[in-house]
Amino acid sequence: MELPVIGNTAQPAGGCSSSGCGTAPNALAQLPDAIRARVQDHPCYSEDAHHYFARMHVAVAPACNIQCNYCNRKYDCANESRPGVVSEVLAPDQAIRKVLAVAARIPQMTVLGIAGPGDPLANPNRTFETFRQLSERAPDIKLCLSTNGLNLPLYVDEIARHNIDHVTITINCLEPEIGARIYPWIFWNNRRIRGLKAARILIEQQQKGLEMLIACDILVKVNSVLIPGVNDEHLKEVSRVVKAKGAFLHNVMPLIAVAEYGTYYGLMGQASPTPEQLQKLQDACAGDMAMMRHCRQCRADAIGLLGEDRGSEFSMDKVDALDLGEIDYQAAMLRRKEVHDEIIEQLEQKRAARHAAPTALPVTATASDDPATLPRENLRSVLMAVAGRNGVVADHFGHAREFLIYEASPAGARFVGHRKTDLYCNGPETCGEDGGDPQSLLEHIIAALAGCEVVLCSKIGFEPWSRLEAAGIMPNGEHALEPIDAAVLAVYQEMAASGRLAQPAASRKAA
Repeated sequence: MELPVIGNTAQPAGGCSSSGCGTAPNALAQLPDAIRARVQDHPCYSEDAHHYFARMHVAVAPACNIQCNYCNRKYDCANESRPGVVSEVLAPDQAIRKVLAVAARIPQMTVLGIAGPGDPLANPNRTFETFRQLSERAPDIKLCLSTNGLNLPLYVDEIARHNIDHVTITINCLEPEIGARIYPWIFWNNRRIRGLKAARILIEQQQKGLEMLIACDILVKVNSVLIPGVNDEHLKEVSRVVKAKGAFLHNVMPLIAVAEYGTYYGLMGQASPTPEQLQKLQDACAGDMAMMRHCRQCRADAIGLLGEDRGSEFSMDKVDALDLGEIDYQAAMLRRKEVHDEIIEQLEQKRAARHAAPTALPVTATASDDPATLPRENLRSVLMAVAGRNGVVADHFGHAREFLIYEASPAGARFVGHRKTDLYCNGPETCGEDGGDPQSLLEHIIAALAGCEVVLCSKIGFEPWSRLEAAGIMPNGEHALEPIDAAVLAVYQEMAASGRLAQPAASRKAA
């Protein structure tokens, strides 16, 4: 009998490998060529680009015109990454000095965004003065803003005038009854408005602003915060509507509800979604909308690649200590172009290699529970966690601050998200220590990997290996420095060949 084949190209729309979409089409593959060309070097939009290109946010917008139950802008911790968090609010002139210093030292930088810590369009003078100066001083850098949308229709013409090519709108609902559970109030026409009326105004403004941006040929990404029991089922309708109106990408983010952050949801015990809930909803939305799955819910003053923050290197006291007069801005701009062109060429070569790769990988059966006796569709999918960077299995288990999560199936490998963890190993003297309890941190990491059956890493110590294995998660260090998608598929082949992937008969019957 013919052996089952595990493919490495077929994939549902929206699924993608964080390693550059592996051998599968990425979430933007369904877009017209003209739009893909506009986002191919944008790290927040392209899963290919975010491993290579850097972004920068400047915190020039402190005021906000709505209150969200998931937001507290007063909190600041240098080690905390979430929207609304900043270490220092900048005046426009300060922001320009900082941007030029960063762009001269990080030539991979392609994007400058204003995302807070409040709302950019509740601070229009500060926001647009920053964009105006930057357009003059560094016209090669793409400009973005993120907004709650309340004031958006008032400023679409101004956004277009400043050549702001990308706008993100946070849209959490389309029904006022749901919105009233998310937004306690809005500030509208110099008055604070609450309840259903406030939610209705906000929703109307968001939808009107979205339509106006699309009419101006400005790319729109929609962010939505997944709040279990509030808007979880409703977000599928949000995704359908915003796509129909022209948004090109949907980013469903998990609610961060932790009491110590001081948010209403955190203090009231609102549950955050599990990784399984998030993936399920993203998959449900993916049929209607290209989904962003590599979001890191960045700080409003983040600098560097997604998943890293170099903001501490460029605090204003350090920028002010630099002799900016020594920076040749024309030379810096030329250097950025050279670096960007080199990266784009590398990415194109990788994409070409993926398309030229074999479309299927044979599975060799070796066990008595031969998977060849089952159709391919009866081989179940498997979640695998990968300690990886730049598309390869690169990190020691103890050195990983996050794990990339892949789903392997007969259709191939697809990236479905990431899970943050604390650093397990800080050196030979402190590996595994956490407040005097050497086991608690490892327990936290294992809990974060719930649902995964395999962990791929470059190396792993005996203690975490044993603990993971006892938790039903198999460590694998045999694919160090290999491309992530190839490593995931190789392990999946091994599991299929051993007979571990056959679905129970009851599951096959139900399917």
